[in-house]
Amino acid sequence: MTDLTDLTLAEARDALAKKKISALDLANAQIAQIERARALNAFVTETPDVARAMAIESDARIARGEAGPLEGMPLGIKDLYCTAGVQTTAGSHILEGFTPAYESTVSANLWRDGAVMLGKLNLDEFAMGSSNETSYFGPVISPWRRQGANAALVPGGSSGGSSAAVAAHLCFGATATDTGGSIRQPAAFTGTVGIKPTYGRCSRWGIVAFASSLDQAGPIARTVRDAAILLRSMAGHDPKDTTSVNVPVPDYEAAVGRSIKGMKIGIPKEYRLDGMSPEIEKLWDQGIAWMKEAGASIVEISLPHTRYALPAYYIVAPAEASSNLARYDGVRYGLRVPGKDIADMYESTRAAGFGKEVRRRIMIGTYVLSAGYYDAYYVRAQKIRTLIKRDFELAFADGVDAILTPATPSAAFGLGEKGSTDPVEMYLNDIFTVTVNMAGLPGIAVPAGTSSEGLPLGLQVIGRAFDEETLFAVAGAIEQAAPKVAPPPKWWAVGE
Repeated sequence: MTDLTDLTLAEARDALAKKKISALDLANAQIAQIERARALNAFVTETPDVARAMAIESDARIARGEAGPLEGMPLGIKDLYCTAGVQTTAGSHILEGFTPAYESTVSANLWRDGAVMLGKLNLDEFAMGSSNETSYFGPVISPWRRQGANAALVPGGSSGGSSAAVAAHLCFGATATDTGGSIRQPAAFTGTVGIKPTYGRCSRWGIVAFASSLDQAGPIARTVRDAAILLRSMAGHDPKDTTSVNVPVPDYEAAVGRSIKGMKIGIPKEYRLDGMSPEIEKLWDQGIAWMKEAGASIVEISLPHTRYALPAYYIVAPAEASSNLARYDGVRYGLRVPGKDIADMYESTRAAGFGKEVRRRIMIGTYVLSAGYYDAYYVRAQKIRTLIKRDFELAFADGVDAILTPATPSAAFGLGEKGSTDPVEMYLNDIFTVTVNMAGLPGIAVPAGTSSEGLPLGLQVIGRAFDEETLFAVAGAIEQAAPKVAPPPKWWAVGE
């Protein structure tokens, strides 16, 4: 039989249902794979004992005919989600050793449906980064390498542990979060599928906050179908989160494979940037051709405020981060560095506990919220945000069903190659993704090809609010049409 870790989540689910394998078999296979792949640094905390205990419970429920939709599926959890009794760090020294007494709503939904926890996945500190190089626990290494080279590549960020673990077959799927592209960009970099749902589709309760009006939970998986299966369990109304929307959760899996014939796909002219990589432009044109072949019509649309999205995002997000991260002061939980008085203790704790990028964003955010600058920066950025949202509303009102764009401006880059001297160079990685967060819309990244160096490239599909079903249908069409890319060689695997 195929190595169990090479099954997709849907295949593993069906094999379990037919009693061909057990949940414990799956958990043990993944635990062994994780132990062999520690060179990737994808996990902050491994929980093999928890995984085995949960798998045994799953097997018992299957035997009783009480299996849930995700029964026995071993998953990785981004270490931004609070997990009862298991360390939750947000990739930061300031939360090292923090063990919540409560479970995030999204992870609780997964356990309710029978999923099994393999551990907590590495991420950029407080989800602030596009490469997973800002984690206090060290960078995550992508399982991918350029053809003929051994240089370590980034898996994208902030959900780099999630994307690397899924790409390296260390789990059947992973939770992730997306504030400005932190699901879609790492998915595109690693040849995986990542969906950022509509703002309010998944509860934010129990997820460590970065920018509360932008953060959204979502899955990273190996296939469009697997992502659909995971999102159905993750989504749902939560009275504990006032931004959670009380709307029915559709059967997303049923939308995968649905015909897109007759759909109108918008192509925003503003996304054709000066100096765009020829590889990315070619990929986009190929995606447009696939849409036409599937029976969709292509229309050029205008999203005129797109060029202001990135600067507006890097005002709004740090401002909200500055406010959210004020709670980490050494008083109630997490790191405490003693000082001569309480003010000195605050300063010493925050200086020692936060990394360079987090400190930078807190300072930017505090500055744009300060007296004299609030109107000039923060208020103007929020007005631009409203205009960005209106651009999308006008496009959808014109009959566009979905919008097709590139997911990233390039393939994955090497560790230390970007942002070391100019942080804006790193921020530009979010150029195709931040508009979706600013407008609160759903977006999905799906593998669509490879670069000249053999690295994955992805396309992004953007949809109407709460119309993730259309995204899954369009993404499924891309997945069907795109050339199948073999997984990367297991250069990291010990004992193989």
